[in-house]
Amino acid sequence: MRDGGRIAAAIEVLTEINDRRRPVQEALKDWGNKHRFAGSGDRVAIGNLVFDALRHKLSHAQAMGSESARALVLATYIWGWGNQVEKLEQVMEEDRHAPEPLSDAERTALIENKQVGDNDQISANIPEWLWPHFQENFGDDALAVGRSLSERAPIDMRVNTVKSSQDKVLKRLSHLHPEASGLSPVGVRLEPVVGPRKSPHVQAEESFRKGWFELQDEASQIASILSGAQPGEQVLDLCAGGGGKSLALAAQMQNKGQIYAYDAHKTRLAPLYDRMARAGVRNIQTIDPQTGSLDICDGKMDRVFVDAPCSGTGVWRRRPDTKWRVTENALNGRIEDQAQVLETATRFVRSGGKLIYATCSLVPAENQLQVQAFLEKHTDFKLVDLAPVWEEHFGEVSSRRPLFKDGGMITLTPHHTGTDGFFIAMMERD
Repeated sequence: MRDGGRIAAAIEVLTEINDRRRPVQEALKDWGNKHRFAGSGDRVAIGNLVFDALRHKLSHAQAMGSESARALVLATYIWGWGNQVEKLEQVMEEDRHAPEPLSDAERTALIENKQVGDNDQISANIPEWLWPHFQENFGDDALAVGRSLSERAPIDMRVNTVKSSQDKVLKRLSHLHPEASGLSPVGVRLEPVVGPRKSPHVQAEESFRKGWFELQDEASQIASILSGAQPGEQVLDLCAGGGGKSLALAAQMQNKGQIYAYDAHKTRLAPLYDRMARAGVRNIQTIDPQTGSLDICDGKMDRVFVDAPCSGTGVWRRRPDTKWRVTENALNGRIEDQAQVLETATRFVRSGGKLIYATCSLVPAENQLQVQAFLEKHTDFKLVDLAPVWEEHFGEVSSRRPLFKDGGMITLTPHHTGTDGFFIAMMERD
């Protein structure tokens, strides 16, 4: 396919997403199944157009004077991918599969490029109902945070120190031009690709198959480091999901002690078994929610890690379609879930033990306010100031600093720390 056909296909897919509120991956897969002639490069380029259009949906729509899928894709091809209007016109003229030629209004809008207006919420590409939450959390930085969440994310990897080292992974992946991610001492990063290019498939690398590294955003790596888990401790990962945090903690604990990995949804734990084998990890015990019991953990855990279900506002770079699908009702439901899982977590923390609460959200009601409500109810827990802990581990990296809020809770953002959006708080039991 040439660019004209790719643009037309992206418009078709984005129309389907907008009209039927379908998940973007589902819509892209259906299009690919119906158009078998499209090669892998074509499907990647079409997907990139769709994702980038969703990232900048509001600002592109305002500048184009239209919210249509066509307007968003055309704007992305010019402004997002750095093409000239003349090239777009040539593409439309020479490719019979291209969409209709530009109208005068479209050509004028694309040339004038009035993406930056006086409405910060639109320029930040944040849904109107969520904008007050970002203003509350970030004040004058809300616009910059929103814009950073609208960019493509890098590929972040965590070196598995059970089997390898940062230097070895950097050397083995040198053909991909990786770099140390900067904050995490076990982080390796590939910068995001641009335009229609395909991101490297790092899971196909021999070093991945050997268990030298795992895909994990640097924010999650930082959360594991800040938890302070030590070799020989007893740790419960209460919302383990696919086990990324459990694996990071296992390496941090040098395969010593015991990590109990639990998730209320059995299917989420399924990938962890193969990941443990590949990583050479021996100190993780999975607990099946249907057949197992957490009674063994009652009052005995040195640390309980709660990576709580949340709105996902911090990972919009990776999942831009969820930005436009999250609702106020869904947010309220998540807030209730978080309070419940925190309540559950209390029974496992021993006296003197730590409760680590984390989300990939940037909404105060899911983060600081949730912790404050918990502390008001559970007076036997006190907040741990994470600022000195941060300085101990990352203080030398002065240009990438999180926000420290309300007694030492930490908020990471792409704007402040170059990571996904993430919140971390630690509480200690008397």
